[in-house]
Formats: sequence, structure tokens, C-alpha cells
Amino acid sequence: MQIFEYHPPALPWLDIRYRDDEMIVIAKPSGLLSNPGMAEVTHDCALTRLQKLYPETILVHRLDCATSGIMVFARHKKAESHLKTQFQDRGTEKVYIAEVDGLMKQDAGQINLAIAPDKENRPLQKIDKTGKSAITDFKVLERRENSTLVELRPHTGRTHQLRVHMKALGHIILGDDFYGDTRITNARPRLCLHAQTLTIQKPSSGEQISFTSKHPF
Repeated sequence: MQIFEYHPPALPWLDIRYRDDEMIVIAKPSGLLSNPGMAEVTHDCALTRLQKLYPETILVHRLDCATSGIMVFARHKKAESHLKTQFQDRGTEKVYIAEVDGLMKQDAGQINLAIAPDKENRPLQKIDKTGKSAITDFKVLERRENSTLVELRPHTGRTHQLRVHMKALGHIILGDDFYGDTRITNARPRLCLHAQTLTIQKPSSGEQISFTSKHPF
């Protein structure tokens, strides 16, 4: 069982990038949960912070606690249904940036490896051909001295998908204390994974709109 210690960042408390009468978009910092868990300490999260200002806020999707970047929330049930359907039907476009261990040889490609829960090491996931389909496109942006900056475009939304897929390629995301060893964990002060761009359709009009938060790596 992976031990989870929670110390949510106080700053930025909320980084709101867009707001209208049907949705709110924020840039979530690394270390902040998307939504509360069972423990009382986890009540401080992106959702509850927003609900202090806008009580009607509804969770639409999640980012891992350690992952930073763009998140969208709904402000009423109709918008929630529309946005959730987009995520479920792969109608959104998501672009992540990661800094991974080692120098990736291949400039671009696609990872198509099914993922399932690692029942002996919850909440970790693992590559398992009996699991759910998981597909990720990758493209190298920069090769550094001992690491690679890579763009990741997931077609599916499995738990820990990008972290598990990069591990499967032999290039664990730096700062990953779930899937990396001590060297990987200590290589960076945080998980080097950032949801840089999210493209969705506005629930009321169907207009395609993109939101971007520049990666910090």
C-alpha cells in the first residue's frame, strides 16, 4: 500500500483562468487534490476551494494530486453532463508536458498498452493485457543532458496512464514517487507532469475553445 502524505500548497490558493455562467477553468498547482477523499485533511482541494467562491461548482474530471495544469469545472447540471460526455466520448483534446528520465531515442510514436489496477500495490496501476485499453501519443520536444522533455497526448483517460506508459518505455517521469525509485523521486522537487492544454466545446454553443497553462519545466 502506497502511503499518501498530503500537504496542499497555500499559494496559489486558486488560479482561475476563465469563468462564465456554465464553467470555470483553473490552473491547478502540483500537490493539490482535484476533489476530497475520505480523510478530513483532504477536504482542502481544488473543488472545495472553488466552492467557497462559487458554491454551485461541480467536478467534471480529475488530475492526479502531483500533476499540475488545466482543469475545467461545471457550474450547473446541464453543463456538467455536456462536459462529462465530451471526456467520456474522447471529444476533448489534452496535451501534457513531462520531463522524463534518460534520453528517448524515438522522436515520436504511440503507446498502446492496456492498464489495470495493481491489486497488491494500491493505488498503483500496471501494464496488463487484460486491463482497459490505454493509448498515448508522444513527441520529443527537447533532449537534455540526462532527461527528455516530451509532449504527451492521451486518447484515453486511465488512472496514472501517462506515468505508467512512460515507465513502460523505460523513461519514468522525474519526481514520480509512485513509480520511481529514490533517484527518480529526488531528481526533482515535484512530479514533472503538467496538463498544458485542454480543448473542449462550450456546453451552450458547441464552440471549440482551448485553454493553456505553460509548463514549468
